Amino acid sequence: MSGINRREFVARAALAAAPLVLPRSVFGANDRIRLAFIGVRNQGTNNLKAFQSRPVDIVAVCDVDAEIAARAAALVSADGRPCDIADDYRRILDRDDVDGVVITTPDHWHARMTIDACQAGKDVYCEKPLSLTVAEGRRMVDAARQNARVVQTGSQQRSSPEFRKAVRLVRGGALGDIRTVLAGLPECNHPGPLGPDSAPPSHLNYDAWLGPAPWRPYNEKRVHYNFRFWWDYSGGQMTNFGAHHIDIAQWGLDADGTGPVAVEGQAEFHPDGVHEVAERCRIVHAYASGVRLIVGQQQPDIPQGTTFIGERGRLHVNRGRLSSEPREIVEEADESRLPEVVESNDHHGNFLECMANRANPIADVEIGHRSATVCHLGNIVARLGRGVRWDPETETISGDAEAQAMLDRPARAPWG
Repeated sequence: MSGINRREFVARAALAAAPLVLPRSVFGANDRIRLAFIGVRNQGTNNLKAFQSRPVDIVAVCDVDAEIAARAAALVSADGRPCDIADDYRRILDRDDVDGVVITTPDHWHARMTIDACQAGKDVYCEKPLSLTVAEGRRMVDAARQNARVVQTGSQQRSSPEFRKAVRLVRGGALGDIRTVLAGLPECNHPGPLGPDSAPPSHLNYDAWLGPAPWRPYNEKRVHYNFRFWWDYSGGQMTNFGAHHIDIAQWGLDADGTGPVAVEGQAEFHPDGVHEVAERCRIVHAYASGVRLIVGQQQPDIPQGTTFIGERGRLHVNRGRLSSEPREIVEEADESRLPEVVESNDHHGNFLECMANRANPIADVEIGHRSATVCHLGNIVARLGRGVRWDPETETISGDAEAQAMLDRPARAPWG
């Protein structure tokens, strides 16, 4: 028990006892979870397929692109089950036959949809990064807690064995005292110059796609996958892959409920402004423990993934890969002697289990918020070109009114 805190022990025990087919007492007359999906393009389709093989009924899909919505409904109907289509997520939340929603929209929609879902009594699986701003993330946590909702962040690396083993090794002292953690980000893969604006295609409700974001003319290189390269909707690779690799750093440092106390660094942007987000960066997050988390994009000494560096060596983990220097740290580890952490080998299944037992999931909303906060602070420093002092308790930036104002953004009416 020395290596596991109380919260993790309670959650782990609850997970072990959780049924995947829910008792009728949980969801009334229906003994299967009933899900609806909001946003079903790209990763939204992947999430839809992931839940299809589990004991759930998919009752509806929603997307502002009519063609994408129809395609997703056809996937569900191929199993012989009827599936309704909605073009407004609020119609999904009005339904009594929906127990939970899976939100896979651009980042700028995450907060409003999650908060509305919690207030409507729905549990939520929301893709990473959890939020567009720090303040949004805190409001999402508050909504989940005030309405007693399960909210899982789609940080699926938490449910992969290589990342779990890395965290257990780090927490178990295999590297000795941790001094530095590296989080490596991929290149900015934007498709190039915008070109001329145009009218949106007839099957896309562009005003609904924008939602709380400022009004701008339609351009195909700003929407769908490309949303992540514009500040109105996302934060580039910092919030895309950073939300994954920084999340593992936070987990390994046992910092799921806190964050850095100071952030500094620099970034480079495209000289012709073909997109807004950083192309290269090196951001240093200083924790009260003395550990430094260095987030690097296009930095030759920072490999993609998460690298923990301690007095006895280093450990690198990325998807499907776990290695160490010296090799014996990983290869000769006695896992029976490592501290336990909450275990999940199925991120989507973990969400369903927690819907049944009401435990916090492995990537609970607070965890997703704290990891996203580190990403947002990195982008604030990158955009301002100067460091900030951060208080993880009050979630405020001291001595810099401009930076403090960047912790939130106004929403376009009526989506405030």
